[in-house]
Amino acid sequence: MPRRVVISGASGLIGTALTDSLRRDGVDVTRLVRRPAQSPDEVEWDPGYRALDPGVLAGADAVVGLSGASIGRFPWTPKYKSTLLWSRVSPTRTLSAAITALGADAPAFVSASAVGYYGSAPGVKLDEASPRGESFLADLCGEWEAAALSAASTTRVALLRTAPIVHVGGVLKPLILLTKAGVSGPIGRGTQVWPWISLEDEVRAIRHVIDSDIAGPVNLTGPTRATANDLGFALAVRLNRPFVVRAPVWGMKLALGSDATEAILTSDADVAPRVLEASGFAFDHPTVEAAVAAAVPARR
Repeated sequence: MPRRVVISGASGLIGTALTDSLRRDGVDVTRLVRRPAQSPDEVEWDPGYRALDPGVLAGADAVVGLSGASIGRFPWTPKYKSTLLWSRVSPTRTLSAAITALGADAPAFVSASAVGYYGSAPGVKLDEASPRGESFLADLCGEWEAAALSAASTTRVALLRTAPIVHVGGVLKPLILLTKAGVSGPIGRGTQVWPWISLEDEVRAIRHVIDSDIAGPVNLTGPTRATANDLGFALAVRLNRPFVVRAPVWGMKLALGSDATEAILTSDADVAPRVLEASGFAFDHPTVEAAVAAAVPARR
């Protein structure tokens, strides 16, 4: 059990749940915030513009970097694509520099990334040894991970290639609105494989990585293959609503832009959590149906 963990991006969906989980077990959590600190557990920082005092990280067992603008905000205009990139790379570089400055006393660095690293690879089983894909999101993940790995000569660096979170505050948020309105259905062809993970397993997996000696990339994704239709239909059943209205690819590209549509909605990536499973991690929600049931109350 770690004694102290420093988290950036602690106010997001994953960061909030991770902070709560650690604190329930008596772990001290220091949150890096981009506003004046309002409590003893907060430290103000300005990544990309001002170096972080390494003393803030001294004595911590791990630093968890979760900073980044929302991937789920559309459309991805050129300006917002720049925001997506630099809201991840700048904080990660700032953390890496502060960690490196601590030398032999540096904490482990557990840095967020995403399964978008692999791009779209229909019919291919992907794991941590698979090459980087070809897309804006894949390139973003590559730069994000490179920023974290600049600390690898000093300490253990783990790269959390996280799948979309099956939660009402995650990938389910827009789908629930459509499903409740009775206009949900296949997205494009609907048979594209979507990586996924429940919020509970995401937090448990991050804590597992903190507590272990895992270094390098680790896929945080559910162990059972699921398509876009599997997820959408499970949600429709849970909400007792139809699943019949197909969303055409041309319409999604018109509304959301080509990059966002191809990187998230129509991307086909069968990503396996090889490293997690080999390290003995067991999922509480091993299927997408179980993840949806845990996240969404049944509607009669």
